[in-house]
Amino acid sequence: MVLFQAALALGEFLLGRLAQSRLGVLGLLLLAAVAVGVRARHTGLAVGAVVVFTLLMTQA
Repeated sequence: MVLFQAALALGEFLLGRLAQSRLGVLGLLLLAAVAVGVRARHTGLAVGAVVVFTLLMTQA
């Protein structure tokens, strides 16, 4: 369980660094919106942020 949480935290950190290097602050805000949407169980926010993030990453 602890190993899974550590791996998840490392993955979030690496994805955040990748988004910041390619998209700047906007990428970090979108990742934060995804995290908030998932933790608050608000699927509309999470799905919308993932779609926008994916579209921006394909353009970067």
